[in-house]
Amino acid sequence: MSGHSKWSTIKRKKGAADAKRGQLFSKLSRAIIVAAKEGGPDPEANAALAAAVQKARDNSMPKDNIERAIQRAVGGEGGELETITYEGYGAGGVAVYLVTLTDNKNRTAADVRHAFTKHNGSLGTSGSVAWQFDKKGVILIDAEGIDEDALMDAALEAGAEDIAVDGTQWQVTAEPTEFGAVRQSIEGAGITMASAEVTMLPQTTVELNEKEARSVLKLIDALEESDDVQDVYANFDISEDILEAVAG
Repeated sequence: MSGHSKWSTIKRKKGAADAKRGQLFSKLSRAIIVAAKEGGPDPEANAALAAAVQKARDNSMPKDNIERAIQRAVGGEGGELETITYEGYGAGGVAVYLVTLTDNKNRTAADVRHAFTKHNGSLGTSGSVAWQFDKKGVILIDAEGIDEDALMDAALEAGAEDIAVDGTQWQVTAEPTEFGAVRQSIEGAGITMASAEVTMLPQTTVELNEKEARSVLKLIDALEESDDVQDVYANFDISEDILEAVAG
């Protein structure tokens, strides 16, 4: 399991995201608007929009907000947003890949560059780290009280490609095209998920000590604080003891 997935889960449990819920909803709305503009306003016929709407629901975004974002796309609102990716490195040689949605690429580039420079990182060229990640559907489930056989039956029968336990969580991995079916099957089995999303999963991970971990997590948080940054992916792995210490 990627360290970033663990870090995101810890932040959700501690309620860190709640303090910035307005910013989060703004980012989710942007993703919905862009998806609806590019593929149409019907989630049934637009896989990208369906994924954006599901992510919004997973983050407790109100239904009215979701529908309003779709209608803004239909009405031609939302400005001309451009998707731009950035790649770089954090402390310990951690690969960082981020996706932005922006109407001002000069502003976004400056913000991203500043975050890397301030937190002991460096920007790389296009393609420098992207090859280290695969697009996958990832479902995390708290291991305590879970019937392993029931989880495996539900996930594998629906098309999951891998199930593994890491510390206190199970990780179910699936191809993006199978992700929806796997998620529905696990939900149908009455199993509660800690998180479920289509993400960029690192092929290998870099183990960090506490000093490196603090630096990398500050970089990730700084990048995520930018209104233009939609998603940040990294290939760090940090022990749960260090993660808890940093989160505390």
